[in-house]
Amino acid sequence: MVVDADVQARIAGLDALALADTNRPSRRRDLWRALWPKVVAIALVLAIWQIAVWSHHWRSYVLYGPGPTLSYLKHLVVTGAFWSSLGVTARRALEGFVLAIVIGSVVGIATARSWVVRSAISSLLTGLQSMPTIVWPLFGAMLLGLSNGAILLVVVLGTSPFVARAIVSGLDQVQPILIRAGRTLGARRLTLIRHVILPAAFPSIVTALQQGWAFTWRTLMTAEVLIPVAGKLGIGTRLDNAYSQQFFQVMMAYMIVILVVGIVVDSLFARADRVVRERWGLMAGPGGRT
Repeated sequence: MVVDADVQARIAGLDALALADTNRPSRRRDLWRALWPKVVAIALVLAIWQIAVWSHHWRSYVLYGPGPTLSYLKHLVVTGAFWSSLGVTARRALEGFVLAIVIGSVVGIATARSWVVRSAISSLLTGLQSMPTIVWPLFGAMLLGLSNGAILLVVVLGTSPFVARAIVSGLDQVQPILIRAGRTLGARRLTLIRHVILPAAFPSIVTALQQGWAFTWRTLMTAEVLIPVAGKLGIGTRLDNAYSQQFFQVMMAYMIVILVVGIVVDSLFARADRVVRERWGLMAGPGGRT
């Protein structure tokens, strides 16, 4: 059956209009589906917090309600001291995380590709990963004193073993047929790792980095509390100072800041993880396609 070109154009226009109409609500639905659980969770936490205040189990100067705390937080975030401390903490987090990624990646790749290295340090990585977080600040302060270098050392020691083990796990999940295909095409050693193994393991590595960030942030906050550096007060140090001076409203405000920063950065990693998995065809794309 021959269809007139004008009719075809009209049909195509109607199809495009139908797709546009269906895509808009779909995007709104996706946004709503992503937001409403977070909104409900925040509302639930605030409600429990306020109920705890109303119970009068704690004195009013110990447990402040959401209203006074958020009001103080609003005042806090417009001060220069707050942003200076946040900058110090952010710089430490970035430097420590990057160093942990570099060290963890080198160790992880070496462990995954060499049975000798795996036999030698696999158990050591497990032991380091299971080490209580509070141990590393004491060790860092012992070696480097109350310094910024001690804090970076703590972050690296707390994060790099997890990154190394996560990369080993990701590389172990690469399908052997891909490795055989790469070798058939002439890839050897570093070329095989760079062009075959790492791209195949990349989605798992991105997920590992997201989880590694959680280790970095948690370890950094512990280090800043236990290793105060004169002239470079991070968020964790200010939190500890507020507790020491019994300024509990200030302490809770900084706790909210720590929580929000952790959630925001984790959300960025989650978005990157989703994009990578969609690109690699491991999950449905925005339109439901794989």
